[in-house]
Amino acid sequence: MPTATASETAAAPARSTAPAVALAGLRVGYGKREILHGLNAALHGRVIGLLGPNGAGKSTLIATLLGFLRPAAGTASVLGMDVAQAGQQVRGQIGYMPENDAFIANQSAVSFVRMMGELAGLPAEAALERAHEALFYVGLGEARYRAVGGYSLGMKQLAKLAQAIVHGPRLLILDEPTNSLDPPARLRMLRLIREIRDAGACQILLCSHLLRDVEETCDEVVILKQGRIVHHADLAADRAAAGRSVPVLEIELHGGEAAALAAAAQARGCEATRVSGNRLRLALARGMEAGEVFRMAAEHQLQVRRLSQGRDTLEDIFLRAMRDEPAPEARG
Repeated sequence: MPTATASETAAAPARSTAPAVALAGLRVGYGKREILHGLNAALHGRVIGLLGPNGAGKSTLIATLLGFLRPAAGTASVLGMDVAQAGQQVRGQIGYMPENDAFIANQSAVSFVRMMGELAGLPAEAALERAHEALFYVGLGEARYRAVGGYSLGMKQLAKLAQAIVHGPRLLILDEPTNSLDPPARLRMLRLIREIRDAGACQILLCSHLLRDVEETCDEVVILKQGRIVHHADLAADRAAAGRSVPVLEIELHGGEAAALAAAAQARGCEATRVSGNRLRLALARGMEAGEVFRMAAEHQLQVRRLSQGRDTLEDIFLRAMRDEPAPEARG
């Protein structure tokens, strides 16, 4: 990721331990309709996943953090700065990669990224230098003089990432960065996100409908539903807590239906979920050992082909949050 020059670093505000994003009783609406209902959270992660179904309020929250919408009540802060009181300062510290394209079709990539750097406050000469650096960084160095309108979808996404990082932001907001990308382009984008994360130059807020992308890159997740936070947690800690202090097993049977084993396990106090005809997800009853599964299978003349320790995936966490009623935030 391009780094700031010495003069730019000297002029930048001192880094603090403030959360990347802090929400306190945040309420935001359009006209008389309230979209966000009293959000409370302090987000510290290196990469923070923002999840939720369509209409959950994700875009409204991003627009608020960028200063495009003013809170009706409560506050939203970015890097310790109130977005309503210090909007220009906040935007100078944010890099934003929007979901939709916003290019001037006949403009070359280097001209576009340089212009965005100048709009972010870089002097013209520095903006041009950094534009070249950013485009080489994302892999568009050889195509930087081509018109953006002639780029492929994957190249356009990379150009949007380049303009978002050209000024060396402290918070990078990525809105659906892998949307509609083919597998190689998606992997390239995820690799860049991980590189930026691991470099530690900025924190990232990643909004995506692709749970696998969030699971591969994020260490903190916020799930919105109907304008409320229904889940907020450190992913590693959440998975550990989701173990419920009893083993969760993934079981695959050889040529047999899992229904009989599921029924037998439930009769003994286990929680059983059929993944497919011959695959079962089993949370053992308290005090039960894995060896009991083999005994139950033998009783029903079933052969266990594979047994492994399971864990809650982000999909499990997300679906559970969607089933639950909106609740107070897990932490603030």
